[in-house]
Amino acid sequence: MELILVRHGEPAWEKEGRGRNDPDLTERGHSQASAVARRLADPDEHPARGRVDRLLVSPARRAVETASPIAEALAMDAEPTDWLLEIRNPPEFEGSPIEDIQQAFKAARIRSRAEAWAGLPGGEPVADFHRRVTAGLRTWLADHGVVPADDPGLWDIDPSAPDRVLAVAHAGTNSTIVAHLLDVAHQPWDWDRFAMGHASAAVLTTVPMAGAHLWSLRALGDGNHIPVTDRTY
Repeated sequence: MELILVRHGEPAWEKEGRGRNDPDLTERGHSQASAVARRLADPDEHPARGRVDRLLVSPARRAVETASPIAEALAMDAEPTDWLLEIRNPPEFEGSPIEDIQQAFKAARIRSRAEAWAGLPGGEPVADFHRRVTAGLRTWLADHGVVPADDPGLWDIDPSAPDRVLAVAHAGTNSTIVAHLLDVAHQPWDWDRFAMGHASAAVLTTVPMAGAHLWSLRALGDGNHIPVTDRTY
């Protein structure tokens, strides 16, 4: 089984100097989304794998807009998937001066590990976010024949499981999925441990091991489809 994780394109986080919690894409973000769509639809990229079997997308506007050209290029429907949603910002960020929001994120980077787990004041705690994403992931996989094996870190895969799954989501969501499938202990800064630029891709594939399967990371933050001058983070 192959799992491709795509981060959304560049979002317009501010409008007239005010923050937005559910932004759409910038013009460059749309260009990035088109670039990743072209690459994913190129049969030379995965000549032995065939087409994508399932296309999942976070319900956030920036993810939906990124998934749109991908769905068109692959001639398939995107499936809104709530557990893929990024960690929730404090509601009061909506309409706040962008300078205040930037300062809040800057201050968050110097907090202790214990303080970081709590997340931004008024927002979704990082620990709750990790539980939401990993529980959703495990439930989705189990519903499609992929379950944890008795040996920790390994997985049993039913022959009926989809061969290739593509998910369009976010930096935090994707990093949480990568850490979980690699059986790496989560940290409140997974975003920076498993970093992905806008419209870049991560690829994990299952490999037979010890009578079951392990997840192998084959690519992380691959943005070679985007010109260097258009890459954003």
